[in-house]
Amino acid sequence: MHHTLCKVDSIVALNPVVSLVTLTPQQPFTHQAGQYLKIVMDEGDQRPFSIATAPREDGTIQLHIGAEPGNSYAGEVLEKMRNEGEVTVNGGLGNAYAQLETSMPTILLAGGTGFSYTQAILHKMLEETESVEGHKDPIFLYWGTRSTADMYAYDELVALDKKHAHFTFVPVVEHPGHQWSGKTGYVHKAVLEDFVSLEPYRVYVAGRFEMAGVAREDFHQQGLILKNLFGDAFEFI
Repeated sequence: MHHTLCKVDSIVALNPVVSLVTLTPQQPFTHQAGQYLKIVMDEGDQRPFSIATAPREDGTIQLHIGAEPGNSYAGEVLEKMRNEGEVTVNGGLGNAYAQLETSMPTILLAGGTGFSYTQAILHKMLEETESVEGHKDPIFLYWGTRSTADMYAYDELVALDKKHAHFTFVPVVEHPGHQWSGKTGYVHKAVLEDFVSLEPYRVYVAGRFEMAGVAREDFHQQGLILKNLFGDAFEFI
């Protein structure tokens, strides 16, 4: 598998536990929106993270790395990046990338930092439709987090919702504060509540394997054709 050395340009806190990491590959690096890479800790230890950006002209790539206290898996990656200023990666990997050959209405479903996967696809789809006149297929993004503080891209997504008539952002909070007036509970159940049938839709899912597995079964029961369901988790469950 091809190794690519990347310079660590910046590590910026998005909230107390999630960091935005910007990397500049020092050799050619190709990927598609929705793919992931593996951080090489050593040859026997390579840790996967979704690429949070569609391909960019300047070649930079970004990751959203969530490292709660006690999460050494992600914490050690950030520590390595800070200490060494560079990191070796493998990518782009995965077959659950944006399907742009045929146009369909789309639902993006993310739990926690799984949002990084859906962000890359969303930005690519919006970029593709900016030059399209007339009708544009609708895009829905459902993002579920435990609290409002965990929804680190909330303002950006609200702005995109206002800018693009065919895009709808639906935030879902599991444990809301008393001022929250939006949807609550499990994010995939919010989708089930809002769509009578999922048969016409293409769906992308990122989050914990348990959520992805339940969503697959429930969405299929609500009409989703499984060939139109994408997510890296489905390679393993």
